[in-house]
Amino acid sequence: MKDIISGKTIVCGIIGDPIEHTMSPVMHNAAFKVMGLDYIYIPFQVKSVVLRKAVEGIRGLNIRGMNVTVPHKVSIIQFLDQLDPLAEKIGAVNTIVNNGGILTGYNTDAIGFLRALQEKDVDPAGKRVLLLGAGGAARAIGCILAQEKAQLTILNRNQELSWAENLAQRLIKNYKADVNPGELTRENLQKAIAKADIVVNATIVGMSPDTDQTPVPAEMLSANLTVFDVVYNPLQTKLLREAKNAGARTISGLDMLVWQGAISFEKWTGQTPPVDVMYQSVRKLLQNNEK
Repeated sequence: MKDIISGKTIVCGIIGDPIEHTMSPVMHNAAFKVMGLDYIYIPFQVKSVVLRKAVEGIRGLNIRGMNVTVPHKVSIIQFLDQLDPLAEKIGAVNTIVNNGGILTGYNTDAIGFLRALQEKDVDPAGKRVLLLGAGGAARAIGCILAQEKAQLTILNRNQELSWAENLAQRLIKNYKADVNPGELTRENLQKAIAKADIVVNATIVGMSPDTDQTPVPAEMLSANLTVFDVVYNPLQTKLLREAKNAGARTISGLDMLVWQGAISFEKWTGQTPPVDVMYQSVRKLLQNNEK
């Protein structure tokens, strides 16, 4: 992002409701600045009732790219011109690219999750993965893990057990996946984690301000696990702290956040993203917030 915004400045942004909490502007604007790109990234609060108008605004204002967050990742699909095959299989979009008024939807959450795993030298192929949760994040994660031929157990709380069952059916249909859905009870958790290689928390348990909570009791954690918590605020969740104490390999949700952003950046600019700059900008903001 240059210091002077002109008629040549290219606009990107993010839409959601609420939007005040988003870390994306600091991450992308830091990346634009260090790359010397005449781009700017702006957050837009968009209510569901005006989502169609907002999408028309992307076209009408010639906005180059847009991230999409809660609650629009699924409902926005009907207003787009085309979908990337992975986004179509997931059934959710978090990135839009505008090419001459043609809007294409992508899901960089899924690839961002995979890149975060790979950066820590974890290959999910053939691994037994316990996925906690079945909401939007879990849908993207489940699809990319199924694509990579992981064996999945999906546990979700009883109130939304149907979400886990529906996600399992989607993965079986699209990927012929090896997947078992179930209720998130202590007994099921204990059975699944005993066989697991990788545990992924795709719920909001442990997110600020409820930082004293964890979806997995400490006594169930062991050194042979890789534990990935998609929660990135706080930087070190109780789950990650206790997993580290147990000797497990740990991966923070910050890694997934940065990688999904980096892939969006690349799609909008055609440039190799400055991942370290993006990571440090968000980490610094989160550390300041924790003071």
